[in-house]
Amino acid sequence: MPKTSARPKKTKAGDIRVRFAPSPTGFFHIGSARTALFNYLYAKKNKGVFILRIEDTDIERSKPEFERDILEGLKWLGMDWQEGPDIGGKFGPYRESEKRHGYKKYLEKLLSENKAYRCFCTPDDLEAERQEQMSRGLAPKYNGKCSNLSEAEIQKNLAENKKFVIRLRVPEKKIVFKDIIRGNVEFNSGLIGDFVIAKSMETPLFYFANVIDDCEMKITHVIRGEDHISNTPKQILIQEALGFPYLAYGHIPLILAPDKSKLSKRFGAVAITEYRKQGYLPEAIINFLAFLGWNPGTEKEIYSLDELVKDFALENVQKAGAVFDQKKLDFLNGFYIRQKPLAELTGLCVPYLVEKKLIKTANGDIKKYEVVETGEKITTDALDKIISLYQARLKKLSEITDLADFFFKKELDYKKELLMWQQMRWADVLDSLKNLQKIISGIPEKDWDAKNLQNVLLLEAEKMPNRGYMLWPLRVALSGKESSAGPFEIADVLGKEKTLQRIKEAENKYE
Repeated sequence: MPKTSARPKKTKAGDIRVRFAPSPTGFFHIGSARTALFNYLYAKKNKGVFILRIEDTDIERSKPEFERDILEGLKWLGMDWQEGPDIGGKFGPYRESEKRHGYKKYLEKLLSENKAYRCFCTPDDLEAERQEQMSRGLAPKYNGKCSNLSEAEIQKNLAENKKFVIRLRVPEKKIVFKDIIRGNVEFNSGLIGDFVIAKSMETPLFYFANVIDDCEMKITHVIRGEDHISNTPKQILIQEALGFPYLAYGHIPLILAPDKSKLSKRFGAVAITEYRKQGYLPEAIINFLAFLGWNPGTEKEIYSLDELVKDFALENVQKAGAVFDQKKLDFLNGFYIRQKPLAELTGLCVPYLVEKKLIKTANGDIKKYEVVETGEKITTDALDKIISLYQARLKKLSEITDLADFFFKKELDYKKELLMWQQMRWADVLDSLKNLQKIISGIPEKDWDAKNLQNVLLLEAEKMPNRGYMLWPLRVALSGKESSAGPFEIADVLGKEKTLQRIKEAENKYE
């Protein structure tokens, strides 16, 4: 059997050109972002060019809002492209819909050279053929019925406006290409048959348009998910038919759920926009995505985008599926949150507090805020203090609203039992709250800070059977929560007046 060894020409590092070519038929999701990242890293590592191309041949499903989401997601993640639909380039246009008529000449070339033909078989004919082949235990493929129609028959069908598709004539042979990640991959073209490359002269299928675009844009390397590996032999056959050069391929592993099943919305398969809304940082997403299939071969886990460019090697990408680990993503996001300067972190958290209607801008000034429930002004210094209490606890920015909402509440709502520490009786709680009011009332305003409060109150708490008898009711009275920041830090932020007010409210709540 004849064999094609699809060996690309050797490419110097500076001449490498890769493309991320998403279809704008849905929002930009985690799998697409990982594909974009591996292309970006390979281009940057080799001083090549990273190209963004929008493959919108699916007219019905392609939407402008999906394209915008892709561009915004890439920009948010920090992956800049050198050529693309928004910035142009010498090999544009970079939307397939804008060059639809440009594919027609290649279809005409294949038809004129008898390397492709019009197929007038109806969907019913094809389905009947498919069922018949499967009943005999054969893999379905087109039987070539229209491959030898005479010119007179073709013209008659066209005159009768019969619908047709265009099929590539596929010689039976072995196709071998070297995948950068998987090594040699071999296909038998006899199992493929004459496949459709266009629905009409004006409507190419994606893998035909893909080959044309890659050639015209001088793409050297195609890095994509392994779910596209079955398209590769078809694209090699198209390249051969058109006399195009072979490309280098690297098929990266699929991202799997923890149970090794296909990734779903339950496990990670959501839009990048959703991760952004939940409060994941771009640097955490980038770090996480890089390790979905790639490993530096060291114990190092924390990588900036620049460090990834330096250490990334496509040859080190694994063949096996990459398991999505939500705990790892949360760990990385928490790490990057802890690295943020406090003022910057506050700025990132404020939109969540505003969205939950805990605070709002004061008189339209985006630098001044007030508490929604009370109308009290709240300074950025006070917000910084609040955020600082939870910087070490946050796994994602959106958690700040549930953790810190009590700072912005007029009244707290919690159950009586929550105030009790271990074996405390209600009478013990009341005694503790009354004692706290007395002690705190005697602390001068000038000494009101977390450190002094701790010194004073711990001294008194040590006199109790267990210091939790004083500190637990205090913390719950101030926060209304079973778990929160420490009582001294909370009191420091609330101030003396509001601290005393909340202790009194806790005392009176269930009397």
